[in-house]
Amino acid sequence: MIFDTHTHYDDEAFEEDRDVLLAGMEAAGIGKILNVGASLEGVRASQELAGKYPFLYAAAGVHPDHVGDLDDDRMQWMYGLCAGEKTVAVGEIGLDYYWDKESHEIQKKWFAAQLAMARETGLPVSIHSRDAAQDTFDMMKSEHAGTTGGVIHCFSSSAQMALEYVKLGYYIGIGGVVTFKNARVMKEVAAAVPLERILLETDCPYLAPTPHRGRRNSSLYLPLVVEEIARIRGIAPQEVEDTTYENAVKLFGCAVR
Repeated sequence: MIFDTHTHYDDEAFEEDRDVLLAGMEAAGIGKILNVGASLEGVRASQELAGKYPFLYAAAGVHPDHVGDLDDDRMQWMYGLCAGEKTVAVGEIGLDYYWDKESHEIQKKWFAAQLAMARETGLPVSIHSRDAAQDTFDMMKSEHAGTTGGVIHCFSSSAQMALEYVKLGYYIGIGGVVTFKNARVMKEVAAAVPLERILLETDCPYLAPTPHRGRRNSSLYLPLVVEEIARIRGIAPQEVEDTTYENAVKLFGCAVR
């Protein structure tokens, strides 16, 4: 079984066939899915999906592009969601200096607040970092390391940085990008990070693996990621699948089956 640790099935890209697609996941070998909040509406929709599908879990958190929508009342609302049985992570939270939709100061303020929410509720974190590698690492090290753990989602920095996160107790999220022909650094990450610290993810509907690059992504394409990691590491795909599934179950506290 495969555990897809980062999806956005609430996205409008799945509007026409969401229920049919999700209903077929178990038969296709996708055992568990974590749907991750981005906007406040995405957080709400993730809760609804988690309530509908036994194998689907929710994360509650606001992406750095949307933190301008946060205030104390909305944070309290998310604190309440974190107490729910199907809410297993705080995310996706972090810093994004690529789009810069919010000032760096505002991003850091609400990143720190949501890291505190994870610590106080005992949930691991799902971290977004784009063009903000050092600031993200520094905040994680100073404000969260050694607490509830988590995953650096859609990791895009160096293998050296990945290993520094591993030293702090975090997992590294690897998805479709590792299959891209020109993804040299990501392939180095997949080779360097201990398999016991790797999680599989899609970030669907984005970042579909080769040969589906540029199309809508889904959890059904994760076997291609499994195969590429196995090829890079020189091990059997089943070992990648089994170990990453166990890693995710351990981090998010989900039942094995």
